Amino acid sequence: MAAVPESHTGWTFITSHARVLAAIADNPNIRIREIAAHCRLTERAVARIIADLEKDGYLSHTREGRTNTYRIDPDKVLRHPAEAGLSVASLLSLLVRDETERASAPAAHTQQLVDAGGQ
Repeated sequence: MAAVPESHTGWTFITSHARVLAAIADNPNIRIREIAAHCRLTERAVARIIADLEKDGYLSHTREGRTNTYRIDPDKVLRHPAEAGLSVASLLSLLVRDETERASAPAAHTQQLVDAGGQ
């Protein structure tokens, strides 16, 4: 059984549901255990979040042997009235890194942000 990730105190900008959805968008064949580690959640919490997302039509899955392949509905509109009209695709475009970003060094990206803020 996997260890429970460290708890976090205080608020965050991104919800656990958005983090799980972004992890799935990054890898549609990702395992619940991997999502939990990536998002610093318990496996049980990830399973509940996936159930929520499936229940409301944001996510579906197909079983292939012992593996789930997830499918996100990119056209589904976000739930909160403040985001009325924004699609899941627009949210994920902010959260999911593409391959070119992943290949670049994180330190270089951080330095670019620091340099941009200092001008």
